[in-house]
Amino acid sequence: MVSEQLLLPAAGFVGGAPRTRDVADVLEIGPLRHLNNPRSRRTARRNLRVALYSHDTMGIGHMRRNLLIAETLMQSQGVGGGLIVAGAREAAALIMPAGVDCLTLPAFKKHRNGGYRSRSLGLPLEALVCLRARTIRAAIEAYRPDVLIVDKVPRGLGGELEPTLETLRRHGRTRCVLGLRDVLDSPRQVRCEWHQEASDEAVEKYYDSVWVYGDPAVYNPVQEYGFSAKTAAKIRYTGYFDQRMRAGFQADNPPADLGLPPGPLTLCMVGGGQDGAALAQAFAKAALTSGVNSVLVTGPCMPASIRQRLQRLAAGAPRLRVLEFVAEPSPLLAAADHVVAMGGYNTVTEILSFGKRALIVPRTVPREEQLIRAERLRDLGLIDMLHPDQLTSEAITRWLTRSFEPLPPARERIDFQGLTRLPEFLAELVRTGG
Repeated sequence: MVSEQLLLPAAGFVGGAPRTRDVADVLEIGPLRHLNNPRSRRTARRNLRVALYSHDTMGIGHMRRNLLIAETLMQSQGVGGGLIVAGAREAAALIMPAGVDCLTLPAFKKHRNGGYRSRSLGLPLEALVCLRARTIRAAIEAYRPDVLIVDKVPRGLGGELEPTLETLRRHGRTRCVLGLRDVLDSPRQVRCEWHQEASDEAVEKYYDSVWVYGDPAVYNPVQEYGFSAKTAAKIRYTGYFDQRMRAGFQADNPPADLGLPPGPLTLCMVGGGQDGAALAQAFAKAALTSGVNSVLVTGPCMPASIRQRLQRLAAGAPRLRVLEFVAEPSPLLAAADHVVAMGGYNTVTEILSFGKRALIVPRTVPREEQLIRAERLRDLGLIDMLHPDQLTSEAITRWLTRSFEPLPPARERIDFQGLTRLPEFLAELVRTGG
C-alpha cells in the first residue's frame, strides 16, 4: 500500500537548492513486496531504485541528459541506486554519479536518412534488436527498479523495450515514466512516426506519467504533435535543466590547463561529433581577432580522419586547441566568452544556463529537432542562428567580430526549474502511481 503521507522539506538538494520531498517516505513496500522479511521493510523504504533507458543511436546527448537526471534524483533522500541502460559504449567514458552504474548495449548506427544498422557486430537489424531486448529485460528483471524512466521512444528502439514493459506491467511493481526532450522533430514527422509505432497506445498501456524536459512557452508538443487526450493528460513539464545546479559543479572551477596565453576564449562544441565535421572545420579556419584563444571539442564520435585534419590545423595556430573528448565540459563553457555550437538539447541548455553569447549551427538531417529549437530560441532573442547551408569560416568570422547587444537572461524568458522539479515529480509518482 502506498502512503498518503506528505513529505517534509529537507535541506541539501543539488547545488544547494532545497530538497522538497523525501521519496522514501511515500513508499510502503508497494513496489518491493518481494522483500518479505519484516526487517527488510525499513531498508526497502530507504532505498528506492531507479532505472533509466537511453537508446543512444547518434552522439551522446541522450546519455548525458539521462546522467544528469540520474545525478539529480540520486540527491533525493530515499533514492538508493540508479541503473542506466545505454545504447552506446561511449556512455562508459562519462563520469557516473555516486550510486549509479551503467549497462551498455551492443550499438545501433543511425544513417543520415534516418535508418539504422548494427554499428559493430555486423548482425541483421532484427537480430540486434532481439539481442538488446533480451539484455534489457534480463537487467531490469534482475535489478527490480521501483521506477523506470524511458528516454523518448515509448516502445524502445525497434520495439526492443516492449518485452520489458510487458513484464513490468504484469508484475505491477514498477512505475514507468516516458521522458521527452522539448522538441522531437518536425510535427509532420513526429505525427507519422507516432502513428506508425502506435506510441499513444504504448503510453496509455505502459506509462504512469510523461515528463517533458522543456517549457511549453518555447515549444508545446501537445499542440504541435497532436498527442491523444490520454497521452496529453499524463504530460508534466519539468522546465529546462539549469546546468549550474549540477552536483559538484563550482562556477569558479578553472578549465584544464591548455597552455594558452592570456586572452578571451571562444569555444566550439559539436556534440558527439558524428555529424559535426563541417562546423568543426569551419571554426578551425575562422579568422579570430588578435589575442583571442579558441578551443574546439570534437566529440568522441567524430571520424579519426577529420580529427587528424583538425589537429594539423591546430599545429599551425598557436591560439587554437583541439580536444577530442571532455567528460565534463562545464568549466570550459563557464570560462568561454563566445560559443559556436550545434543545437542539441544538452549543448543549448548548457549555453543558456551559463548565459553565453552563442551562434548555433543546427543539424537539419535526419531530424529537424535542432533547427526548430534554434529558431524558437533565436526568436526569443536568446541565441543567434546560422543555417548549415550558409556555414562558412567567413560567416563564423563575421559573427565573432560583430558588435553585440546585451544578452537577456534566459531565466527571465523561459522556465529553468527542471532540476528542482524532478525530485518533486518522482515523489508524486511513487505516492500516487502517476
